[in-house]
Amino acid sequence: MPTARLPHPAAFWTAAVLLVLVLAASGVPSPLYRVYQEQFGFGPGVLTLVFGIYAFALLAALLVVGGLSDHVGRRPVLAGGLLLQAVAMVAFLAADGVGWLLAARVLQGLSTGALTGSLGATLLDLQRGERPLGPLVNSVSPGLGLSLGAVGAGLAIEGLAEPTPWVFGVLTVAFVLGAGLVYALPESSPRLPGALASLRPRVEVPRPQRRAFAIAVPALVALWAMGGLVLSLGPSLVAGVFGVPDHLVGSLLILSMQGAGVLGSLLARDLPPRRSMGAGCLVFAVAVGALLVAVATGSLWLFFLSAAVSGIGFGAAFLGAVALVTAGVAPGRRAGLLSSVFVVGYLAFSIPAIVAGVAVGAVGLQVVAEVYGAAVVLLALGAAVGLRVSGRRPAAALAEEPAEPLAA
Repeated sequence: MPTARLPHPAAFWTAAVLLVLVLAASGVPSPLYRVYQEQFGFGPGVLTLVFGIYAFALLAALLVVGGLSDHVGRRPVLAGGLLLQAVAMVAFLAADGVGWLLAARVLQGLSTGALTGSLGATLLDLQRGERPLGPLVNSVSPGLGLSLGAVGAGLAIEGLAEPTPWVFGVLTVAFVLGAGLVYALPESSPRLPGALASLRPRVEVPRPQRRAFAIAVPALVALWAMGGLVLSLGPSLVAGVFGVPDHLVGSLLILSMQGAGVLGSLLARDLPPRRSMGAGCLVFAVAVGALLVAVATGSLWLFFLSAAVSGIGFGAAFLGAVALVTAGVAPGRRAGLLSSVFVVGYLAFSIPAIVAGVAVGAVGLQVVAEVYGAAVVLLALGAAVGLRVSGRRPAAALAEEPAEPLAA
């Protein structure tokens, strides 16, 4: 008996919920890192290794299978990725040392990498032509998901005697159910030939999108590098620099930045992509500068306020970058292109944060945060200037048009 398929609007929002769920699960370990530090007795260097190995596994999956759903179909990739997420949650449940944490994060990274491009492409496939929401949902999902995951885990830490069985047990069940739900989605992939060839590791940017992609790269690096610092060392920064050891407060820092990113995307939704990206970069740079002042003066309220404002800038700039890059992309190239966007993002998300974690042992957490933040400010300002300069070229006029991806 054939499986009943959801209508396109319901399928679109189902894919959106699954994407948020996947990204929420990726944010769950951040508040738990300090718990694991206390249980297993490791320092900031090992902590950033546990954080970074996830990002490298995710990058590997993006490079190898990021565009696979363009060839074999969205549903097989989605179902396999969600089941692998369930296996990763079981590994977290079994963790009794650093080795298990590393294994769980590798599995989670591989799964998230496979799902990010395919779910993002599904959203572009299923969006309504007269009101396309694919770019907005793709840009909102990281902030919303990471915020929900981090705050949910923080509440579990504060309210439950043994939070990890509850958190990862619930997520295991959710991912198994999600894998079954995938087969109620309509298959939206064009299923191009060349599935085996698509597994060759590469960054896939179709020729018509290459100039926009190059323009967006500096902004992506600045935004995601700061996000990596907050997610890996943010709770430790709140405890070590401001003397607030409460796990929930550390989670609220992640909410302040990542949650505000959702607001930033919504506020910038009706702006042309270049304006959204440029204005977002400037707001982000100013806010990170204020965050540095807060770290230097020990002002906790300014620290949280500037983190929230930087999140608004992040959301606006990331929405503009995604809309600019995906404008007019062919249906058979969507998963590969979105995967390439996230390759840049997660490289910036992981490598600087790992270097920062190693440097903490040598120069201290506060100095690392100040130097890191200053570098991010310069990069964001450079991205805004580069966007302005590129806009003076005749070809850039095309990018000022509403840059909505084509509906399937």
